[in-house]
Amino acid sequence: MPALYQSNLPHLELIARGKVRDLYRIDDDHLLVVASDRLSAFDVVLPDPIPGKGEVLARLSRFWFGRTADIIPNHLTDIPVSAVVTDPQALAELGDRAMVVRRFKPLPVEAIVRGYLIGSGWKDYQAGGTVCGIALPPGLRQADRLPEPIFTPSTKAELGAHDENVDFAHTVDLIGRELAERVRDASLAIYTRCAAYALERGLIIADTKFEFGLDDDGRLYLIDEALTPDSSRFWPADDYQPGMSPPSFDKQFVRDYLETLDWDKTAPGPALPPEIIERTAAKYREAEERLTA
Repeated sequence: MPALYQSNLPHLELIARGKVRDLYRIDDDHLLVVASDRLSAFDVVLPDPIPGKGEVLARLSRFWFGRTADIIPNHLTDIPVSAVVTDPQALAELGDRAMVVRRFKPLPVEAIVRGYLIGSGWKDYQAGGTVCGIALPPGLRQADRLPEPIFTPSTKAELGAHDENVDFAHTVDLIGRELAERVRDASLAIYTRCAAYALERGLIIADTKFEFGLDDDGRLYLIDEALTPDSSRFWPADDYQPGMSPPSFDKQFVRDYLETLDWDKTAPGPALPPEIIERTAAKYREAEERLTA
């Protein structure tokens, strides 16, 4: 199937086009979410799509939503996409990229759980021995497994801006203590269960990001995506070795390539060579196959 950089559904109202997802209004209570093949790195949307990426994101999200619904409800509905997109050509172009979801008020924080010390967490630890205000044992190496998973939220930046790691107290200031604790506890419970499941299939989930929303009665829901190669770091367990950045089945592969370029990590992003695009698409597919086969 050809890559889909941007969806076009003129019979529906486009209400937002994010880094990856296009959101369409169905009615006051429902949205159509289209996971495009766009890829963002360092909070910049790159000019080249990754063929099939959006379908992997949507299928994996549906898979994890189903496996975690007893921990926390999510925004997925049982309404088929064909009920709201009736044009055969448009439906074919969407493939598995779209889902009909309930519309909730998103919280202004990204709920990040880290089970391993990598990425910005590793940089924070090197600078001061903490990650988002959480003190960690001395002497940890890059990619070391943490004594227990930690909740390390970040702010949700506008398109083109950079998210900022914050401590739990800042999250309390943003959304209140009771809700912050619910988000933290749900995030840790989802990660713990799904990381154990993935490890049985030879895949380490080093860290992941969740988003949550509220309904009109203040009930908390998991929204957006769940445990995909866009929102998580997936490492092959048989190649895992602390002290270095492990090989991955996620967009870290693209980040590593971009780090070799003379690019200041601001828009516009650089073009990707065909071999980087092809290998990235293959990594996304393999992550899905390992987790869902």
